[in-house]
Amino acid sequence: MDHPAGSHHDYDIRTLISWSAPGRPFRKKGKQFYLSVLLILFFFEVILFLFSQYELMVVLLALSFLSIVLSSVKPHDFHYKITTEGLKVEDYFYIWSELYDFYFKKIEGQDVLIVRTQDFLPGELKISLGDISREHARKVLVAYLPYREYVHPTFMERSADWLSTNFPLEKV
Repeated sequence: MDHPAGSHHDYDIRTLISWSAPGRPFRKKGKQFYLSVLLILFFFEVILFLFSQYELMVVLLALSFLSIVLSSVKPHDFHYKITTEGLKVEDYFYIWSELYDFYFKKIEGQDVLIVRTQDFLPGELKISLGDISREHARKVLVAYLPYREYVHPTFMERSADWLSTNFPLEKV
């Protein structure tokens, strides 16, 4: 059946917002950060060596390497799209029934949209807003998902905040 040009149906999929932004929040780290990571790594490696925990030494070395690489390599831009059917991140599409709620957070000085999922994995989608304002994203998403002004931080988040405040790896 042919539909007249310009006619609109409720089942049409429309793009509400589309933007590109880095795949993760990123801030260039200074030499002090890398030196601190290497000194902490050396300290723990010596302790693990004294207790003959060689496998754990390799794991700690690998995690430290990953941390240094992620801190030094700038992420590439992802393409994000919010449609009437769901949320698209690069080539993966999440329909609204797979998503739970959303809120905003500042990470590394950048606004990040955090969308919690119904399933355990991935659990949360952390989406850099780039040039999109929080208010604009909130107005579009609130029609489809509940908005949380405040989400109580987990024990791990509180612990990480406490550690980064009391034992910073670099001075900002």
